[in-house]
Amino acid sequence: MLLLVTILLCGIGVLLIYSATSGPYSEVRQGLYIKQIYWIFIGLMAMLFVLSIDYHHLARWSPLLYILNLLSLVYVLYYTGGRSVQRWIRVLGMNIQPSEFTKFCLILLLAYFFKEKKSRDISLKGFVFATILTLVPTLLILKQPDLGTAVLLIPLLLAVLYVSGIRVSWLLGVIGIGMGLGPPILWFGLKPYQKNRILSFINPNLDPLGAGYQVTQSKIAVGSGGLWGQGFLCGTQCRLKFIPQHHTDFIFSLLAEEWGLLGSILTLGLFLFLLLKGLDICANAKDRLGVIISYSIIVTLAFHIIINVGMVIGIMPVTGLPLPFISYGGSAMVGNFIAIGILQNIKMRRFD
Repeated sequence: MLLLVTILLCGIGVLLIYSATSGPYSEVRQGLYIKQIYWIFIGLMAMLFVLSIDYHHLARWSPLLYILNLLSLVYVLYYTGGRSVQRWIRVLGMNIQPSEFTKFCLILLLAYFFKEKKSRDISLKGFVFATILTLVPTLLILKQPDLGTAVLLIPLLLAVLYVSGIRVSWLLGVIGIGMGLGPPILWFGLKPYQKNRILSFINPNLDPLGAGYQVTQSKIAVGSGGLWGQGFLCGTQCRLKFIPQHHTDFIFSLLAEEWGLLGSILTLGLFLFLLLKGLDICANAKDRLGVIISYSIIVTLAFHIIINVGMVIGIMPVTGLPLPFISYGGSAMVGNFIAIGILQNIKMRRFD
């Protein structure tokens, strides 16, 4: 059922990408839905590969995977031509985004680090070490800049610490320190356009034709869908190019416009089912390692969904996080299929 729901979400994504790129005024190259199907196939192959290896072996290899991922992030920063936005590496004619795989490398590494420890065994030294392991890729990803993926690594760390049984007082202390120091540190480290996004989130009318334009048009599209939607290939806001990036980060606005409230609820219901199945796998995992990995993956996917839908309807700042399995993007698709493969891996070996 987990795989079936994943395929259904991918199918919805392909239909929406077709609609987004087939309009008469579309500036996006047509045929991207075909490429998305190719990426789905590659993702399935990656999932089967991950499924064939015991997740205990994957965890043992996690230090090597983590180091390789850090090297790829460094390569992106310093050896991709000095462009203002540097997130991809060209491999065999394909653009690969290493930051999409950082999440799962970090989950495996932290789970491997905490798997033998009980809550009373987690020392301050271990806590600081886990924090450093998280901050290193976070800073590298912020440098690209990719604010959405970088910010996502923080709740990932908190999820691992929580399920590992760390003292609640320590966890609350970290959250308090993060809420106190995080905003000013981020503010001085953000690019001007990222600051404008946050200011426009606080006051959408501050720059309605600039930083606030995309969210304003997105909310118009969501509202115009009504209960039933305007119909497949009939959305006006998206197909008349009022909303930029409506095939990637803002694809949910196209979904709400063409499929309406009912279609949105159906899609979110599929996501909810996927998350609940993941939590069921977590509850029935045979060991501590499986519990930590599965729980952290579910939290990561949940934050992706919440942040993406939140920014589309204007209740969260625009961060550039794609909607899992639906937004166009090859690296994200493969990374999410690897996550599903790890979940299935833990489930099928629960009786070994």
